[in-house]
Amino acid sequence: MDINKDWNIIRQHFNKSFKSNFYVSIASVDTNNNPTVTPIGSLFLNDNQTGFYFEKFPSKLPLCENLNKNICVLGVNSNRWFWIKSLFKGKFPNPPAIKLYGELGKKRKATKKELERLNRRMRATKGLKGNTYLWKNMEFVREVYFEKAEKINLGKMTQ
Repeated sequence: MDINKDWNIIRQHFNKSFKSNFYVSIASVDTNNNPTVTPIGSLFLNDNQTGFYFEKFPSKLPLCENLNKNICVLGVNSNRWFWIKSLFKGKFPNPPAIKLYGELGKKRKATKKELERLNRRMRATKGLKGNTYLWKNMEFVREVYFEKAEKINLGKMTQ
């Protein structure tokens, strides 16, 4: 998968992944060089192979930045109908999962546009108690720079 040529397809996939899961998984290594995976519900992909996530709860990823900034983001389309139709046809029309390889950037104050993107995504849960606990007072984002994308291969279903 070509990260430049296929970037719009990748962005669409990650939007579908979020709609079916409410998060993506970000893998990194901690200060002891042990692998760690962190669920992130606020990753946004820009139009230029970059992205950002709101950094309020992730406690492991900022530690990783000091030693090894490399990360891998996994987005899985878990939509039930996507899987049932694919299993019926014996083939996925689109990749069921995509991995993005990249590097953590700096932590900074979120822009007004970034806050608007978060509020638009979380609009369906507005008014719920959990929405306030999780997504109110988001102030900081962490930039992410992606350099490689990879489709998940599930044998004959993904050929």
